[in-house]
Amino acid sequence: MSGRVGDLSPEQQEALTRFRDNLQDLLPTLPKADDHFLLRWLRARNFDLQKSEDMLRKSASPAVSPQHVEFRKQQDLDNILEWKPSEVVQRYDAGGLCGYDYEGCPVWFDIIGTMDPRGLLLSASKQELIRKRIRVCELLLHECEQQSQKLGRRVDTAVMVFDMEGLSLRHLWKPAVEVYQQVRLAVGSNLCVPAPKLFPVAFNLVKSFMGEETQRRYPTFVPTGNWKQELPKFISPDQLPVEFGGTMTDPDGNPKCLTKINYGGDVPQHYFLRNHVRVQYDHQATILFPGCVLRWQFASDGGDIGFGVFLKTKMGERQRAVEMTEVLASQRYNAHMVPEDGSLTCTEAGVCKSYRVHWGRFPPHGGEMI
Repeated sequence: MSGRVGDLSPEQQEALTRFRDNLQDLLPTLPKADDHFLLRWLRARNFDLQKSEDMLRKSASPAVSPQHVEFRKQQDLDNILEWKPSEVVQRYDAGGLCGYDYEGCPVWFDIIGTMDPRGLLLSASKQELIRKRIRVCELLLHECEQQSQKLGRRVDTAVMVFDMEGLSLRHLWKPAVEVYQQVRLAVGSNLCVPAPKLFPVAFNLVKSFMGEETQRRYPTFVPTGNWKQELPKFISPDQLPVEFGGTMTDPDGNPKCLTKINYGGDVPQHYFLRNHVRVQYDHQATILFPGCVLRWQFASDGGDIGFGVFLKTKMGERQRAVEMTEVLASQRYNAHMVPEDGSLTCTEAGVCKSYRVHWGRFPPHGGEMI
């Protein structure tokens, strides 16, 4: 059984009933507490009641997970569909929404092989690239809602087609892999075409970050050579670009449907930002009032560095990091490969200090805190 409304086994139906009973205190705070919504959480944890409840409570309750609420606020997710990324991200971050499968689910094409991860990370901040992927998730959710209204039935699944042709070692560049691992796309079906020899290596790097149910049904591997014959079994030919074995073209007859799908490409060096990082660095910032946004950007030569932010507890005295309040835990960053940037919203006034520990042969060549 699929575990969806109308296709539940007796055990799954019982689990749904018990799940709803266990969540009576939380249900009034949820925007949509119908069976469709609850089953999404159960499927994500293979109908394990305790794991499903823990996952939902941590994600939905401000009291349990205030950082989740703060994350949505900082990312302005309610308005993210109106947000426009920078020119380089719009031009070279590959992918696009194109067509619907036989059940009316939106289809997103992720073009991996022709994307230039190093060029993108040298031309745009990691935060912007992650935010772009978050926007894709919100777009797919919006499309599901639109399809539900159009078809008169619930559509809560998206299909993602990963075009892996051209996958090479450059896509396994460590900073790029770290970004991939931070982006957890919640999707229903996944199709990979074609799957080159390096694909198992790339997949093993990120599968540990996927939910159990996603791993169980991820993905449908289509052997190189006949994938164009296989894709129409999942997506109607008139909803599938000619490039992928369908009949859809752009108005001008382009088989790749470039008006819907961005195929990326190598990022020109004039977009690179690394050389624009200024050398001034101030390790202390005064927070005048709660709600101030602290931003930072830094890079290093010859090795990675550790970076953390701490709030002083005694004014006018020297303090070590262990004596201060930890605001941002120290982590190691590959700032020698790509400039690092970040921000946080301060919840109280005071003096914040940032600390760096350098593991490389040469000292950091600087950065700035705004």
